[in-house]
Amino acid sequence: MTNPPPPARLGHIAADRKRGDAAYRVLTPADFAAANAEITAWAGYAPTPLLRLSALADRIGVAAILYKHEGPRFGLGSFKALGGSYAALRVLQREISKRVGKEVSPADIRAGKFRDEAAKITLVSATDGNHGRSLAWGCQRFGAPCRIYIHAEVSEGRAVAMRHLGAEVIRIDGDYDDSVDLARDEAEENGWFVVSDTSWPGYFQPPRDVMAGYGVMTREICQTMGEAPTHVFLQGGVGGLAAGVAAGLRQHWGGNSPRVVIVEPELAACLFESARMGTLTSVSIEKETLMAGLSCGEPSPLAWKILAEEASDFLTIPDSLVAPTVRRLARPLAGDPAIEAGESAVAGLAALIAARADAELSSKLELNMSSRVLLIGSEGVTDPEIFKAIMEEPDAV
Repeated sequence: MTNPPPPARLGHIAADRKRGDAAYRVLTPADFAAANAEITAWAGYAPTPLLRLSALADRIGVAAILYKHEGPRFGLGSFKALGGSYAALRVLQREISKRVGKEVSPADIRAGKFRDEAAKITLVSATDGNHGRSLAWGCQRFGAPCRIYIHAEVSEGRAVAMRHLGAEVIRIDGDYDDSVDLARDEAEENGWFVVSDTSWPGYFQPPRDVMAGYGVMTREICQTMGEAPTHVFLQGGVGGLAAGVAAGLRQHWGGNSPRVVIVEPELAACLFESARMGTLTSVSIEKETLMAGLSCGEPSPLAWKILAEEASDFLTIPDSLVAPTVRRLARPLAGDPAIEAGESAVAGLAALIAARADAELSSKLELNMSSRVLLIGSEGVTDPEIFKAIMEEPDAV
């Protein structure tokens, strides 16, 4: 029998937070309320479960682990179903209103009253998988053509899922940020409309709508919990999920809002570097992380406005933690629910487990036996082949 590997060392930066009102100003309560009213009216809407991992909490030494499982969301397998499709609807609402010369409601577009106009409006985006699937699903529902740009390392299974939803999928050489650039350039050349979850100078409204859509998930969490968690561990990526959740929690819990800990792959740590540098900073993706949905080198400026004020800590994790954490959820300790999760879903839990195995880091994060930790299980099994391969791997002994 071999000895177990030493505990993984996580990168950590305690943020130099800038106090302000970005959690209320960048995403307003009215933004969240409008998105909630619309999305909860969609056919197939149902709140996703907030699951307690009590046995695992006892094992690692915290009071509670609360896992928001987004796998069942609208049958699309991830929280992105709340963002891209809602932002697509809002783009169509604004553009159709201009074309017909009167204000058009989202409900009218949803009901197909302007399907002929929607058919003339092409929506495009770059994706690592889940955002594109959400956009394709929304376009299929609302009657708009859809083009999705994916990079070289996006799995074919994720591409097939988007094609099945009617999207034209364009695979490029390069990484995620290259696909963002190409989607933007071709949209400008052809008069198409970008529906992105990341912002850039002069482009803010669709990413704001995307983050507002994520507020549905946060509202469900807050309505379920009787007291605020002490910590929330949030996946990085471009920052949209983290910023949307952090703003929603701040608006609901105010001064009792939890400590916000951002978690990224060490292979794609643009938010970590932004915190280290004290300003928005991009990184080069030299190698793709297993956490495909988090393989982003350029942070969203819109999201960073919120995270610069709300995030207390930034962590990086090695890819070696991902597969064991996926298996831990699927084959849980006795008494905990079994959860089938995708690679990007487990970043927060992987970081939490590793942090509790490191006394010094636990102290820095103020994690202890009284901590109640909220995690966003951002995706279910969105690529069955990758999940199968992970489950067939042996754990270290």
